Amino acid sequence: MGETTAAIAQAHPEADFIAAEVHGPGVGSLLNRIESLQLRNLRVVRHDAVDVLDKMIADASLAAIHLFFPDPWPKKRHHKRRLVQPEFAALAARKLAPGGTLHAATDWPDYADHMDQVFSLEPLLEKANAGLVSRPATKFEARGKRLGHPIRDLYWSRRGERPPADR
Repeated sequence: MGETTAAIAQAHPEADFIAAEVHGPGVGSLLNRIESLQLRNLRVVRHDAVDVLDKMIADASLAAIHLFFPDPWPKKRHHKRRLVQPEFAALAARKLAPGGTLHAATDWPDYADHMDQVFSLEPLLEKANAGLVSRPATKFEARGKRLGHPIRDLYWSRRGERPPADR
């Protein structure tokens, strides 16, 4: 519903953010938060995140990608529906600028292991110790904690040197 996205944008007014969301009520809720908080650094696209990355974002243009608590599709027969697959890892890595970060969080241990394996196999990514921003708790994290699920934050960075700051 946009609570975390708005909190991150509010905490980092020096950075610009794009939120991709397909859930209409979530988009409406986030738009209301943007207005009430008078955020000028957050835009919302009501569309599938993969399509947004693929068709609307230039290669090597993002400082970070935040993937917080994507649907784990816990049943084995549904794992093919998980967002994090090798194709997504390659797309995300291509959209990150050199030195850009990918921060993923989940409360499903097997999905965390899956994400770690998939992102680690992407040649453009390397493990990192932290992301671009700290993550406020999300409602999915709170639910996971209530259920006793361990929370895992995973970080990678795009290989290559960052361009000079004056460019």
